[in-house]
Amino acid sequence: MTSAFETATYGALDVGFGERPAILVVDFQKGFTDPVCVMGRSPRIHAARDKTVELLRKARASNIPVASCFTAYHSGRDVPYWKVAAVRNGFREGTREAEMDDLIADHDHDYIFQKSGPSIFFQTPLVAFLTKQRIDTVIVTGCVTSGCVRASVIDAFSWGYRTIVAEDCCGDPGQEEHDANLKDMGRRYADVVSSDAVVAYLDELRGRNS
Repeated sequence: MTSAFETATYGALDVGFGERPAILVVDFQKGFTDPVCVMGRSPRIHAARDKTVELLRKARASNIPVASCFTAYHSGRDVPYWKVAAVRNGFREGTREAEMDDLIADHDHDYIFQKSGPSIFFQTPLVAFLTKQRIDTVIVTGCVTSGCVRASVIDAFSWGYRTIVAEDCCGDPGQEEHDANLKDMGRRYADVVSSDAVVAYLDELRGRNS
């Protein structure tokens, strides 16, 4: 049955991949991936992290830029009014929560930086980095799908990038929230695809440029 969104042409067009991609990794830090941490116990986020590790291995081998962020604050004065107690009361610079996941971070290849808002773009050097690399396509991975991933996708769209979401490389504590937000992003701002589709695109791009 056709939905009201389909009737209004939401999701009728594809974004498509461009010629110069980068992988964006949102908040795969120990605060979200280490079970020692209050917010680090979601098996869905762990599974998304593991799929992202595979994708990053492929991207680095193809010399694709990777930009990875973590959320952290200097003190209580610069923390936004999060309604999430674990973030507002923790996630300080130098804490375990603020450390990048060891499986994700490659300090020899990736551009890794700190952020303070939900979006990987908000008041960060990301756009300057992407401009230097002449990027036209961003492939978004990370957590949480319904929060910082969604905010990053909207900003990527707003900055004019072809925006692709690697569905199985994004994680959320709730499956329902994950699915609902991906569905909505997919009918407004981005193409939502599997990591296998991203790998196929990277292989095609590599073959085209070899």
